[in-house]
Amino acid sequence: MSLTIEILRTYKLNSLKLRGRLFSKAILLIFLLMSSMTSYAERDTSRDQFRHPTETLSFFGITPEMTVVEISPGGGWYTEVLAEHLTGTLFTAHYDPNADLAYYRNSQSRFAAKIAKNPVLYGNVEMRIFDATNQTLNTADNSADAVVTFRNVHNWLGTNSEAASFALFFKTLKPGGTLGVVEHRAPAGTDRKTMEESGYMTQDFVIELGRRAGFIFEQSSEINANSKDTADHLEGVWTLPPGLALGEQDREIYLAIGESDRMTLRFRKPKE
Repeated sequence: MSLTIEILRTYKLNSLKLRGRLFSKAILLIFLLMSSMTSYAERDTSRDQFRHPTETLSFFGITPEMTVVEISPGGGWYTEVLAEHLTGTLFTAHYDPNADLAYYRNSQSRFAAKIAKNPVLYGNVEMRIFDATNQTLNTADNSADAVVTFRNVHNWLGTNSEAASFALFFKTLKPGGTLGVVEHRAPAGTDRKTMEESGYMTQDFVIELGRRAGFIFEQSSEINANSKDTADHLEGVWTLPPGLALGEQDREIYLAIGESDRMTLRFRKPKE
């Protein structure tokens, strides 16, 4: 009888220990999931007053079920917005992780770490490579509903790769797909050298890039316009926030101007 009681007591104790371990694991799992979650409300919204993400995505016609390619996502500010918005796949076309330049490798590495850190938010993100200089975009042809790029066109002037880049965007879009471009805006008539040095592009120049690649230019929007920005600063567009290239010099003046004046353009790949 005493042996039976001892067996039952041991079973009960082991059962409690097992349930305790399972409970602890469940609590740990819940904690990890909660700590990895980032809601739309928790992201850095301080830039929304200049970037107007909700209005911009609406203008581009980006709907949740779409397959979207984001070109040159940088630190991932818009990636966070897009990942929250989309239920379809988001391809982020960043630098080659094996690029020759350390800057490119480090930028891509930081971005990859950000994506890996939050699998709940970025579960629909697939990383790809975009290399403007070597004319590489490793997404499938005719596969994307939309291609978007935010404040990047000026970066391709130095290597004369802007036209080739737009051709790659055209190639990866489905017939009827959308190209959405946001770019720092220079006054009409600004020459190429000044655009390259300042980071500001003329709207006509960017529209012509799209047309030469085969796109139909549909519409421009003033969603991201900033009338306070003269596009004439000592360190170009990087003088303004968030870069503030001059540091403390005239910091309050540039903060009062805010981020750059920007064009917002929508192109369409013709339907077959």
